[in-house]
Amino acid sequence: MTNTGHLILIVEDEPQIRHFLRTTLTAEGYRVIEAENGQRGALEAATHKPDLVMVDLGLPDLDGVEVVKRIRAWSALPILILSARSAEAEKVAALDAGADDYVTKPFGVGELTARIRVALRHAAHGANQDAAGTLRFGNIEVDLQRRLVRSDGKDVHLTPIEFRLLGCLAKHAGMVLTHRHLLREVWGPSHVDQSHYLRIYMKQLRHKLEPDPARPRFLLTETGVGYRLASE
Repeated sequence: MTNTGHLILIVEDEPQIRHFLRTTLTAEGYRVIEAENGQRGALEAATHKPDLVMVDLGLPDLDGVEVVKRIRAWSALPILILSARSAEAEKVAALDAGADDYVTKPFGVGELTARIRVALRHAAHGANQDAAGTLRFGNIEVDLQRRLVRSDGKDVHLTPIEFRLLGCLAKHAGMVLTHRHLLREVWGPSHVDQSHYLRIYMKQLRHKLEPDPARPRFLLTETGVGYRLASE
């Protein structure tokens, strides 16, 4: 048990799944509140201000994406999607609406709790950013203020675009970022359909930072959705 005391809101219409999640999360030391539909979920989120919200997409009244949008209209709290929908378009829609991560049913308890820890850590600590503005993952250090990157203590030269792309991923370490999100943040809103830019620059980053670029350990592809920088 971690005894975190974090409050998690579960927005899920199936009683059996809510019971399973409550039992699992309570055993991990979390506090839990529940909502059986989207309208109630949006209300509970606004009323209780939980530390994290878990939302099912297939709710009886509102689509889960709409719940995400309503919460995002007033809060940046972590939102984790739980759904049996596995289509790439469904994942992209939820993530583009503002969800932080997506777990497909059925899922393992270990994976779920790991995703929760990542989301909470990111929200609380700015994805491991310290007071000096340095982000760390594995043997890589990214100094955002000085625009420096080191691997095993050695300087790595990145182009300005490579640095912006790595910085965006590092500031959201552990989270899935969609193609559109990365293209908008790195290249600007006029380039959101130029996904080939990402393939080219991610390949370059992997060659500069990954020990085995063909089997990346940190700069991971979420097929059809986007990219994730592994934080664990």
